[in-house]
Amino acid sequence: MKDQVQRAVLVTGASTGIGEACALHLDRIGFRVFAGVRRDGDGAALRQHASERLTPVLLDVTDGASIAAAAAQIAGSVGAAGLFGLVNNAGVSVAGPLEFIPLDDFRRQLEVNVTGQLAVTQAMLPLIRAAHGRIVNIGSVSGKLSTPFVGPYSASKFAMEALSDALRVELRPWRVPVSLVEPGSIATPIWEKAQAAADEMVARLPARAHELYSEAIAAVREMAKKTAARGIPPERVAAAVAHALTARRPRTRYPVGVDARIQAVIAGVVPDGLRDALIARQMGLPGAPPGGGQG
Repeated sequence: MKDQVQRAVLVTGASTGIGEACALHLDRIGFRVFAGVRRDGDGAALRQHASERLTPVLLDVTDGASIAAAAAQIAGSVGAAGLFGLVNNAGVSVAGPLEFIPLDDFRRQLEVNVTGQLAVTQAMLPLIRAAHGRIVNIGSVSGKLSTPFVGPYSASKFAMEALSDALRVELRPWRVPVSLVEPGSIATPIWEKAQAAADEMVARLPARAHELYSEAIAAVREMAKKTAARGIPPERVAAAVAHALTARRPRTRYPVGVDARIQAVIAGVVPDGLRDALIARQMGLPGAPPGGGQG
């Protein structure tokens, strides 16, 4: 892979996990990386593992003033060369039975994972056009196959599929490629964060919710532990992002991991009734039928 030292990229949500892996990998292969973080301490920690090219940028994707300040900082640094790459990675995960999800939590899920990504994209597009650059959105296999009790997260990733498809065509006149990376299970701290958030949410559920869903929630937690244990390294995602940023003809979609490919096939060809039965059985949900129905 050729040296990318003259090309600047912004990676959002770079404090941990996929974002951190992307920022460090792109730095290693020669990009000038602007790493979006929420706290100064996160940026300092990231710098310890990076070259002097990497620059932490304080960025809260839900705060318009923060986005504007980050755009101004990057513009002042890159000048007429512009921004070659934007990696929209920042995100959170909200889980629980949809019947009882607090609507403020649901709104926050969409604000961070969808609206925030669009807000950053809007702010950075003038710089991206100047560099004839590229956009890489971090989606998920959950944007193709929604599973019970992670409906809010899946909704946000389905939305990113739609935004990426629309943006790809809208930006075609300027030859700005838009790629969507769709990881399966990745070994990152998001599992611990999601578990902590789920614990907090479950503690706030009304008694009726526990009465109706306690057995299912326990099954989902057990499944989540198994899924997290077999997660692949985030560097696999970083490699896909690097390809999207360096390939002469980047792909529109990059599924990452065997489970991502399998679930994408299930979402595309298996009838709904059978798919629902397979998911319920795999997750060990109570009341799961022994066989599938028809879609």
